[in-house]
Amino acid sequence: MTYQRKGGHTVYNLTIHIVWVTKYRKNVLRGSVQERARELVRQVCDATDVEILKGAVGGDHIHIHISYPAKISISEIVRKIKGRTARKLLQEYPNLKKEYWGGHMWGIGYGAWSTGNITQDVVNEYIASHSKSPNTLNNNFILVK
Repeated sequence: MTYQRKGGHTVYNLTIHIVWVTKYRKNVLRGSVQERARELVRQVCDATDVEILKGAVGGDHIHIHISYPAKISISEIVRKIKGRTARKLLQEYPNLKKEYWGGHMWGIGYGAWSTGNITQDVVNEYIASHSKSPNTLNNNFILVK
């Protein structure tokens, strides 16, 4: 049985791999800045009920593989992480403030790839089987053949 998270009226297992980069791909996430960035990402994830499955802080980017609650969108998770980490890092490291004098440390956007334990074929087969099931009403319809 796979690990499942539970909410008030939901059961889910939502996982995603997210990557974002520093503005201009500057190699500023080194040493104590790198450690502090990792700590801040953990804090934001803990505060938003996001579980970090794996993560890495590179010199100019951050990768995280997370399990997240169904009630929060991916864009909201990224917004919170990028916003808090940028604000705190720019406050705590004056040399970063010189690099990013406009106050924007992260590049615009992010990459997100869903992960999981089943394939699209399995999902399609499951949906198709519902239209043939004797326990379902006869008014089922297939959205896409």
